[in-house]
Amino acid sequence: MEGVQLNMVSRERLDRMASMEKLRMIIDEVKSGRIIVLESGLSPEEEAKLIEMTMVEIDHEKFVGIEVETYRQKTGSFLGRLFGKPKGRLTVIGPANRLETLHRQSDFITAMVKFED
Repeated sequence: MEGVQLNMVSRERLDRMASMEKLRMIIDEVKSGRIIVLESGLSPEEEAKLIEMTMVEIDHEKFVGIEVETYRQKTGSFLGRLFGKPKGRLTVIGPANRLETLHRQSDFITAMVKFED
């Protein structure tokens, strides 16, 4: 059966993991061709580090990079917006050659998963 594996990772599991452990797990899963959905998302710093780590590991024959889309949590108060570093509410991550974002709004993401030929 041909298809794409979609792994949904709970907030509880992510909370038990250190940042580098999360990032390594994500990169390993995406390099295997899987799409990852994180219930609580990543912090802006974790997303930046994920992209940095991915750039180091790109292999144009086997791993072309990642596609990342995140819904951000909204901080209610002025001070929360000023000092807060909101984590994503939901993050979708996949191989750049298999996951394509077609449309993104603040509360809606349309993505297409491409099957290998």
